[in-house]
Amino acid sequence: MPLAFESLSHGTVAFGFFNIESDMLLLDRCFFFATDFCSLVTAMVKTGQSPATQLPAYVFDDPRDIGDLMGAIHGLRYTGFIGAVYRRFPFPEEPSGFRQNPEGWRTRAVMADLIAGRARREALRISVSPEPAEVAFGDYRFDRTGFQALLGYLWRGGYPRWRDRVRPACVLEMAAAIRAICPSWERAGRSRSGED
Repeated sequence: MPLAFESLSHGTVAFGFFNIESDMLLLDRCFFFATDFCSLVTAMVKTGQSPATQLPAYVFDDPRDIGDLMGAIHGLRYTGFIGAVYRRFPFPEEPSGFRQNPEGWRTRAVMADLIAGRARREALRISVSPEPAEVAFGDYRFDRTGFQALLGYLWRGGYPRWRDRVRPACVLEMAAAIRAICPSWERAGRSRSGED
């Protein structure tokens, strides 16, 4: 489930996984794959450079075309892109099945087909500025604390957490790269509840 995060540019925004069978993430009206995002962060950290780079994404101009997440989860309204996703990958009947699949990358082709024609393709410009410490995703800007919270969400597998506590390789590689330069990053990116 996406959670609320504070941005510098847009106030409170939704970020996170929206279906347990996919590694696709949403950031407000922008959708992109966690594998791409984690690889980009890993590369930026390993090179020690923060030049602008691009993240392949899908952007909805009209938020109504995204669909009704809660309606789809409850099986009541299958509208827009999210409705199409939940028709294909319904919410589990048993609460114990509500865990983020660490192999969600396997559904990438299906997700790309479902979103095609619904949102426009765009390369989100990602940039890091050291002073003040900010990260920008297209028009969305986060301070250091806000960005660490996004990374912490990925580390945990969001809400409901990774299935069987197994993290995908892209998340482990990203975490290892960050930990090499900032050993305490996981604590900095914890949720408000302080959970790991």
